[in-house]
Amino acid sequence: MHIKHLRLIMQTLAVIAVGLSLAMSEAFALASIETRAEHAIIIDADSGAVLFEKAADDLTPPASMSKIMTMIMVFEAIQRGELSFDDEFHISEDAWRRGGASSGGSTMYAELNSSVRLEDLIRGVIIQSGNDACIAIAEGLAGSEAAFGDLMTQRARELGLERSLFTNSTGLPDPDHLTTVRELAVLARHTIKNLSEYYHFYSETEFTWNDIRQRNRNPLLYQNVGADGLKTGFIRASGYGLVASAVRNNKRLILVLNGMRSAKARSEEARKLLDWGFRFFRPYTMFRYGQEIAEARVWGGDQNWLPLTANKEIRLMLSPEDKNTVRAELVYEGPLRAPIREGDEVARVRFVNQGQAVAEFPLFAAEDVSESGIIDKALDTLMAMILGG
Repeated sequence: MHIKHLRLIMQTLAVIAVGLSLAMSEAFALASIETRAEHAIIIDADSGAVLFEKAADDLTPPASMSKIMTMIMVFEAIQRGELSFDDEFHISEDAWRRGGASSGGSTMYAELNSSVRLEDLIRGVIIQSGNDACIAIAEGLAGSEAAFGDLMTQRARELGLERSLFTNSTGLPDPDHLTTVRELAVLARHTIKNLSEYYHFYSETEFTWNDIRQRNRNPLLYQNVGADGLKTGFIRASGYGLVASAVRNNKRLILVLNGMRSAKARSEEARKLLDWGFRFFRPYTMFRYGQEIAEARVWGGDQNWLPLTANKEIRLMLSPEDKNTVRAELVYEGPLRAPIREGDEVARVRFVNQGQAVAEFPLFAAEDVSESGIIDKALDTLMAMILGG
C-alpha cells in the first residue's frame, strides 16, 4: 500500500492523505438530540453519511422491517428479468397456516391453495405486511423459507452487511434472525438508489385483497412530513420499529429506529428525529461535477501524476459546525499502474470529521495514461525507491 500526502485541488477542504478504506461507523454531527428509541440512526440518503446514531450496531430482531430484504430479493430478480409482475405463486398450507388469518399476525388474507400474481403479493408484503405473501414468495423462489433465508443472508453480505442474519422471509420471531439499525439503513438506501423503479410501492397507502381493505402501517405516510416509505415492524422481543425515508427541499433522509414501547411512541419519535435532521443539516457542495479533485501517483506511465474527478456533484449533509471541521482524504492502492483509461474508477475520496470517516465517493481518471517503455519504468522504480513513492 502506497501511503503519502498528495497535492489536492480543493476550495474549502484542507488535509488530504492516502490510506486504506475504513468502515464508516460513527456519527459526526456536533448538534445532538436525545431519543427514547433503544436503537436509532439517521443517514443522508445521497452520501450515506451518518447524522445521528444510538446503539446502531447492536444486533436486534428486525421483525417485519426485514421484509425490506425480502423485497430486495424480489425486485432484483425482476430487474434481472428472472421474474415478472404477472408470475403467479401458490399459497401453500404452510403459508396459509403460519401467515394467514388464523396465525394472529399480519396477513394478506390469501386463500389456501390459491394462485396470486407477484404484483399483488408485493403489495401484500409492503402495504399489508402479509406473512402469508412472504412465505409464498420464499417457497416459490427457493423451495422453502429456510432456503430463502440463506439466500437473503448471502445477498446481504454482497451488499456489505456484515452482521445481519436472516432465517425467514417474514421477520417472525427466531432467536437467530437478527440485524442492526445501521444495516437496515443500508438496505433502505440500496432500495431507494438502485431499485428506484419499484420504490413507489412503499408509498401506497392502502390495498384490498379478498375484499379486505388494509392501510399501510407506516404512520409517517399520513403526517405530511415528506415521508414516502418504507416499513414498520413489531414483535415482543424487539418492540416497535420503523424504517422510514422522507424528502424535504430536495433533501432525503433515512431513519431507522427500534425498541419503542408503543406504536404511538414510535410515530412521535420518528417524526421528532426527522424534523431534527432536516432542521439542523443542509447539503453543502464539496466538489463540482467535472472538477479536478486530486492527483494520484502513476507508475509505468507516460506521466507521473493522474488528475482525478468525480462523475457527479459531491454533496454532504452537514451542520454549520461540521462545515468548518470536515476534511477529505484520498484513498487508493498506489501507485496506480499504467495503462489507465479516462473514466476508470481508480480511487475514492473519504470525508472525515473529528477523526471519524463519514462518507466516501468514487473518483475517476480524468484522462488516459499510456504505458511507458522499459527504461522509463526502470527510472520510475528507482525514483519511487529514492523518494518513497
